[in-house]
Amino acid sequence: MKKTPHSLHMHSLTQDQDQDQDAGPIDHAKRQGLLAGLSLIGAGFLPESFAQSSTYPTKPIKIIITHAAGGLPDTVARIYAQRLTDRLGQPVVVENKPGANGVLAIQTLLALPADGYALLCTDGSSFSINPLIYKSVSYEYKRDIVAASFAARAPLYLAVHPKTGVSNFKELVALAKAKPGTLSYGSSGVGSTHHLSMEAIKTALSLNIAHIPFKGSGQSVPALVGGQVDMAFAALPSLSGFVKSAQVRLVANNAAKRSEQEPSTPAMGEIIAGFDLAPVIGLLAAKATPQPLIDRISQEMAVVAKMPEVIHSLSLAGIEAVGGSAAEFALALDQEISRMTKIVRDAHIQQE
Repeated sequence: MKKTPHSLHMHSLTQDQDQDQDAGPIDHAKRQGLLAGLSLIGAGFLPESFAQSSTYPTKPIKIIITHAAGGLPDTVARIYAQRLTDRLGQPVVVENKPGANGVLAIQTLLALPADGYALLCTDGSSFSINPLIYKSVSYEYKRDIVAASFAARAPLYLAVHPKTGVSNFKELVALAKAKPGTLSYGSSGVGSTHHLSMEAIKTALSLNIAHIPFKGSGQSVPALVGGQVDMAFAALPSLSGFVKSAQVRLVANNAAKRSEQEPSTPAMGEIIAGFDLAPVIGLLAAKATPQPLIDRISQEMAVVAKMPEVIHSLSLAGIEAVGGSAAEFALALDQEISRMTKIVRDAHIQQE
């Protein structure tokens, strides 16, 4: 009878076992275990997670969004979802669950089976800011939810009104120091990244600038353009039209380095050592989700992030594609949590 490669391999293992049977009880036990494992594989007995990953996905995947349609996580999720659908062979659908500062979306995720068919897309604020600002947060990062993929990064830009007479960040600092308490800045609300980015600058440079909170950039940017506030942080798409019409001027972004989209605008990381508060966006999963399924999603996200059309689409929205692993996103979240904790403490912001 002709021997197949599998039968030859099994014969070789058995022959080696016979030759080394005097090698000692530990070696003998190892060989017995290997033979037993091969027998189990041959009989179709595989770990459940391995079996799941080999066929995953077999039905549509849902990405739950913490923000309303058109927001940063929503934009990122929809651009990635289209390409993931093509690569995975199953629909990847986006479901917006805005409300309670992202809590509603997270509760929705945790109420579903941890089987890889429900994922969360959010920026880091759900875990780095919410627990610091709100007393009623019922979820906990790492206890209930784990990182799955680092999708994108989107720096915010500090814009000033022309009436200030400043054309760069150095001049803005000089004006704030010369006239303490007379300048104001608008934000997207108490506890927003826009708010905390400015508070971090104020603390680091000992500036006295009044905070005027609004309900989102949809209010703070018009207030800036109208001269009701002297400056504000906002996403690039919210500001670019007003920059072109010379109604506002960009003086810095809140990232560690300059963005390719606005290379002439300095990063706060160049001015204040260690400064990096650019929002990070990624996918997360319920804690009990099998790791092989998370790995599969992370691998596919990394491929999609390198597609020229994806990079272009994100760039138009002021977003930088990343496509990092679960570990890279977890590290970015850990770093953001550490930074935000210090900012909230230094700014004496109280929980609501």
